[in-house]
Amino acid sequence: MKIAIDIMGGDYAPTELVRGALAAAAAWPQHHLIMVGRKDALPAQLPANCSFHEADQVMGMDENVENLRQKKNSSIWQATLLVKEGRADALVSAGSTAAQMAAAVLLLGRVKGVSRPAIGGVIPGLTEERVALDIGANTECTPAMLLQFAQMGKVFAEVLLKRENPRICLLSNGSEAHKGNELIRAAHTLLAESPLNFIGNMEGSDIFSGDFDVMVFDGFSGNIAIKSAEGAVAVIMSLLKTELTASLRSKIGAVLVKPGLKRVKDRLDYQEFGGAPLLGVNGVSIVCHGSSKARAIVNAVGQAALAVEAGFISRIGAALAQDIPEKGV
Repeated sequence: MKIAIDIMGGDYAPTELVRGALAAAAAWPQHHLIMVGRKDALPAQLPANCSFHEADQVMGMDENVENLRQKKNSSIWQATLLVKEGRADALVSAGSTAAQMAAAVLLLGRVKGVSRPAIGGVIPGLTEERVALDIGANTECTPAMLLQFAQMGKVFAEVLLKRENPRICLLSNGSEAHKGNELIRAAHTLLAESPLNFIGNMEGSDIFSGDFDVMVFDGFSGNIAIKSAEGAVAVIMSLLKTELTASLRSKIGAVLVKPGLKRVKDRLDYQEFGGAPLLGVNGVSIVCHGSSKARAIVNAVGQAALAVEAGFISRIGAALAQDIPEKGV
């Protein structure tokens, strides 16, 4: 399998991306990795299962996505082009998500039946990870789009989280069916009428602790919810570090609880999962967090390979064609 890695995208590019690609080559010797970017970012010699594809332009993290059409030699465009042309089976990037989404839509196109591609994310839970979508691609949604997100999220949970008949919920301001704005109430009706395993509404306090596999929301609410949760986790971990090093007594206690705290930190660390596929585009394009380091890239390569091997794209197409009526998508 051939997997393209955008080594120029992300907060720690190219150093950490190259380190991650080399580590992935060692971890996944059965796969061939194509490093896409500038040649001066590479070591003098590459492993046997690595190659290089030159791209001397970079889409900035905050750059207007409209510039992508004028930057067709950017690393994200070239990595996506490799997938379009069949020279790579998947791509991994930690660069601008907007640019990655735009390149995927323009070059790979949408899966038949998909109205709007969505960004899915994996979030930790008390016992296991779960899927959340959309987390930023579509700020304006229709009820039928949320139904479609649920169907794509179901495939995500089945393929990458190995869930059978995933439990799907809808983010609202109350668990009752009548709660929420007009969009949420209408989406609740569509989901309840669908063949999906829809278990109803859940609130923001359930994002980490609720008993579900897939949580659906529009991109505006989802982006705020997930980033608020990320911020809260960062503050809590920082406060713990401060308090546990505040005195000699607390430092002694910190030594005793350190193994447990590390396990908690690892479970909350997005790098452990690596990345998540763009949902609804006609090719495997794995989105990594902008602050991804080498470990995240290694794990993202693993997710890319799993998605390809499981026929992720065709399964989304089949799922959308089955028992989901078109209702004003």
